[in-house]
Amino acid sequence: MRSMTLLYMVLALLLGGCAGGERPVGPGGVAIDDSHPSSAHSSRVRFLVLHYTDEDEATSLEILRGPRVSAHYLVPRRPGRERGAPRVYRLVDESRRAWHAGASAWAGRTHLNDSSLGIELVNAGPDRPSIEAAPTVAWAPFPDEQITALIALLRDLIARHDIAPTDLLGHAEIAPTRKIDPGPAFPWRRLYAAGIGTWPLEADLARYRRLFAAGPPPLAVLQRALAAWGYAVTPSGELDSATRGALRAFQMRYRPADHRGRPDADTAARLWALLARYRPEALVDPALASPLSPSAATPGKPPAPRG
Repeated sequence: MRSMTLLYMVLALLLGGCAGGERPVGPGGVAIDDSHPSSAHSSRVRFLVLHYTDEDEATSLEILRGPRVSAHYLVPRRPGRERGAPRVYRLVDESRRAWHAGASAWAGRTHLNDSSLGIELVNAGPDRPSIEAAPTVAWAPFPDEQITALIALLRDLIARHDIAPTDLLGHAEIAPTRKIDPGPAFPWRRLYAAGIGTWPLEADLARYRRLFAAGPPPLAVLQRALAAWGYAVTPSGELDSATRGALRAFQMRYRPADHRGRPDADTAARLWALLARYRPEALVDPALASPLSPSAATPGKPPAPRG
């Protein structure tokens, strides 16, 4: 009886100490007191990057578990269901850095592994892998239930990490000279219809189609607009590999029927319509505000990307 009384007294003292703000000393020799949390913080996650695996589910899981590459989430082609919800794999905790983006850049930021979550979709990709991604290539479709699961996942991630519509990206957009995923078969417009990501307004698109009816703007101006949208492109006036890759990535997302990476009036209209809707500050630049004027043909340094 006496021993039990002593035990209760010791427990009471320990609980009282904890209630007073004291913490046990951890393995590092520091007692951490978290009783004064700050409200001045935000998520480290700035971007969500979508990929396809180019493999079946079993092989995708094997590869993405390391040691050379990883992703935070893997969405199966036919997700199973648990308690009525689609089941996806979480392979890396969101607080940790996964190895999915590689050499990458968007909107002035580089090394996007540091600031993104990688989401892989089990998908076979093109039947003839090629960085050129010619329109004659056959692309594997994304099943309806896979996209339904992805939309549910994205809604949660966007809400928790406060992701801007312009910061949901495909791997091809952040590494356009190396990557083509998630490819032109990926249903970006369906995501937009679900309230996710970006798409030009029809009124803006019609306005810029009229503007570029006679042809696209000078290449240096088009490069300037690509850079303002987020691509790592330099306004050189030459159709270099970076520009072709950016055009191809842009077309695969916003005009998948023709994604040969060639500059044309329709691509320009879509790009300017997106800038007008999501990055209107870019159109303050005289070269982009009047892209067909003679003075716009040799623009200087592009405006710094937002954020």
